[in-house]
Amino acid sequence: MKNEITEKPLKGLSVAIGAGVLAGLAATAAITLSQTIEMSLTKRSPSTTPVDAVSKVLSLKATKKAKKGKVSQEIHWTYGTAWGIPRGLISLTGLRGWPATLLHFAAIWATELTMLPALDVAPPVTDENPKDVAIDALHHAVYAVAAGLVYDAIDNNE
Repeated sequence: MKNEITEKPLKGLSVAIGAGVLAGLAATAAITLSQTIEMSLTKRSPSTTPVDAVSKVLSLKATKKAKKGKVSQEIHWTYGTAWGIPRGLISLTGLRGWPATLLHFAAIWATELTMLPALDVAPPVTDENPKDVAIDALHHAVYAVAAGLVYDAIDNNE
């Protein structure tokens, strides 16, 4: 891919975005599984934060309570899949493997920790229970590692 970036930059960008989308989809499946296991262990209910956040960003009335869970899952999958694209773009800088995964994790989690409180759909991290913060970090680490492994596997097969 290094030669494609310099010789055919649009092809390199296209491959990075396409592989990023696939990595984001796989990573969303991984974080969903992680959250499902955690919710069954902790008896936590599914979150409606995704639909609450999108409703605020787009100035839309939130969906009916009965449909909030379904819409939240749709947003979760779309948002998670889209976050694979930055993983692909990171690779265009030449960063690969664990350093790229760590940067991707930092970008994802920092976005959540700033965006959700700013939208007033989650408390600031300083007001959260440390156990809940650790669980959230773990889920996002699962996402970033899965995205990194899938992206690097695709990138290495070119």
